[in-house]
Amino acid sequence: MAKPFLKWAGGKRQLIEEISSRFPSELQNHSTYIEPFVGGGAVLFHLLEKKDFEHVHIFDINPELTLCYEMLKTSALKVWSKLKSMIKKYPPHESKERSEYYYSIRTSWNKNVSKIHSMSETKKINRVAQTIFLNKTCFNGLFRVNSQGEFNVPIGSYKNPSFPSEQDLLEVQSALADVIIHLGSFEQCEEFIDQNTFLYFDPPYRPLSETSHFVSYSKDQFDDEDQKKLAQFVLDVDEKGAKFILSNSDPKNTIEDDNFFDDLYNGFSIDRVLCNRAINSKASKRGPVTELLIGNCW
Repeated sequence: MAKPFLKWAGGKRQLIEEISSRFPSELQNHSTYIEPFVGGGAVLFHLLEKKDFEHVHIFDINPELTLCYEMLKTSALKVWSKLKSMIKKYPPHESKERSEYYYSIRTSWNKNVSKIHSMSETKKINRVAQTIFLNKTCFNGLFRVNSQGEFNVPIGSYKNPSFPSEQDLLEVQSALADVIIHLGSFEQCEEFIDQNTFLYFDPPYRPLSETSHFVSYSKDQFDDEDQKKLAQFVLDVDEKGAKFILSNSDPKNTIEDDNFFDDLYNGFSIDRVLCNRAINSKASKRGPVTELLIGNCW
């Protein structure tokens, strides 16, 4: 079974059972599946293992992420070859050489931020291998870029980083065989939606505090106005007869009377489920919180 090849802010591996238990009861009748914010793809890979859809569309605004999906769909073995070479060259834990090697890869990655759309296939393959390498060796497994799109996460302290294997990447390639990959915002999926569509929305979470913005995976922020635009889009999805599930943070974790999402999605099912926060800058702040699952399937 294919599994996420990157650790991603807001990754859904630990919520898979909660999400899948809310899939539409008539899922077998749906011919199209859409993820407007694919991220790490945990729900995508889980669902593709369970059902063959006629059409699958995934979207993300992060060009580095969609490039990873595109190259793994067509060239997983070539990506593995490059990644394997980097892993072999990675010096021992806590050595000066290890740090130097990490920052040399990061510098190389940052030099080509503005060039990814004009790169040759060989260079794209190398870049995807670098992205996976940096993701698995950086601090806390973050993918974070600054306003110029440069990767700015320092080296992590992992003694033995957990890299995907050759078989892992081949399984990703197999799962993506019939998936159409789009670089674009959630609104662009509208043309593919009808009453036989199921969508899973996993937008950038609304921060629980001002400092939570550090998990941003894109140079483009997703603020409350964007959350409201998404809610209107979801209303349109519902009116088309499509089924959806949407996840987001629960503001009541920090402000008990914050009804932002309860008001925004009034009329839909809203469940609060427990989740361990997987990515936070301070270990003391990683613990059980409630997250929201919103939908019209239950």
